[in-house]
Amino acid sequence: MTEIDRSRRQLACVASAAGAGIIVSALAPALIITPASGQEKKKLKDVAAGKKGGEITPPEDLMREPGVLDRVLLCYEAGIRKFSANEDFDPALIAQSAEIIRDFINNYHEKTEEDHVFPRFKRAGKMVDLVDTLLQQHQAGRRVTETILRLAPSGRRDGDDRRQLIGAMQSFIVMYRPHAAREDTDLFPKLKGLVSPHEYDAMAEDFEKKEHQLFGEDGFEKMAQRVAGIEQAMGIHELNQFTPRG
Repeated sequence: MTEIDRSRRQLACVASAAGAGIIVSALAPALIITPASGQEKKKLKDVAAGKKGGEITPPEDLMREPGVLDRVLLCYEAGIRKFSANEDFDPALIAQSAEIIRDFINNYHEKTEEDHVFPRFKRAGKMVDLVDTLLQQHQAGRRVTETILRLAPSGRRDGDDRRQLIGAMQSFIVMYRPHAAREDTDLFPKLKGLVSPHEYDAMAEDFEKKEHQLFGEDGFEKMAQRVAGIEQAMGIHELNQFTPRG
């Protein structure tokens, strides 16, 4: 076998192994095959699909999830406008939006922060005041979300329930816009400096495992699709409508 033929054969083995979830060293004289960890399997799949650096780091994972939150805030704002203009509007869309906040943000994203991120900052004595405020806001956000879920079914009728519902959505928006911004700019980027490389990688696997347990494969993508469906029903799905004219 020529050297060219041997190289071609080794490359074919690498491509096949990526699909099978094993690691192959094609540069050694003899092929070395070892089982891949969960994180390594994900990297192999990304390579096989032509992606580079496809894995999501813990801060990236935490920073992309508030994108779902921000899109729900846009739905809340659209609901407030429609209620205020007395449009014929189905408040079930507000309830569906609040369910996403409860399930994906309150019970998953924020619990991840509370279990894995905030304690590390506190143990290191870093940004403790910020962490305490963020935790208090998590607790307040859960209370407001429950209020929105309770009031949404009666929101179609003009009256006290609708006014309280509007007030609850406004207070949620006012709190969470700066809340998410501080986490993304001040907190999450500093997480890597508090943990070892091994612990950092283990956190990424823990985050992914929890997401899959709660929402199945591609949980983030599924939540984004749910929000997109609400945006479509509310008439705010076309991004170009937010572009200033003139």
